[in-house]
Amino acid sequence: MCGEIVSCLPLAQSTVSQHLKILKESGLIQGEVDGPKVCYCINAPKLARLKQLVEQL
Repeated sequence: MCGEIVSCLPLAQSTVSQHLKILKESGLIQGEVDGPKVCYCINAPKLARLKQLVEQL
């Protein structure tokens, strides 16, 4: 949940939301609507692919 992520970081809620939006648009995370909240999770295959690409640098 975005609120739980915000509570762990020294960033404003709007900043965290913007970063989550970008990560979701890139496919690295997925978001599932749960009432008024969105529950985020990592997209493991996309993250593994990113890791492979970074290792090739």
